[in-house]
Amino acid sequence: MKHAKAFLLKFISCLVLLYIILGLFYGMSFGMVFLISLALGASSYVLGDFLVLPRSNNFIATITDFVLAFLVIWSLSISLTLRENIVTMSLVAAAGVALFEIIFHRYMANQIITKMNSHTARQSKLQFQTEASEELTPSETDLKLNEDKSNRGEE
Repeated sequence: MKHAKAFLLKFISCLVLLYIILGLFYGMSFGMVFLISLALGASSYVLGDFLVLPRSNNFIATITDFVLAFLVIWSLSISLTLRENIVTMSLVAAAGVALFEIIFHRYMANQIITKMNSHTARQSKLQFQTEASEELTPSETDLKLNEDKSNRGEE
């Protein structure tokens, strides 16, 4: 339920933000903005919020989301519309999404990821120990015995 709430928050925020940038400033239709928001929300939620953010920090996850937002907005805009200056439009929209993602990553880190990590940490507390030996190098007698065996054809 927490993931559905977080995804819905991300999708609605992206929809509003992208409609303001793409719809009002660049004249894109609501259907196109809805499709872009859905594709961007799903891919960014999985890639940025669950793969990159838990393994790195907010800055790296925001850069990843900026690049992903640019690629998704640019590729869907170029395939769905016949507009000029799509690169600038995609950069402006991706910058707006990245600014939102800074705040959303803080929410994810505090509300979703910490609770997931604490739940999984309780389930498996693995303790590893390295193996050690007394001999670090073989003695000369061991080397001679191995050499004699190999000369006789024994193994």
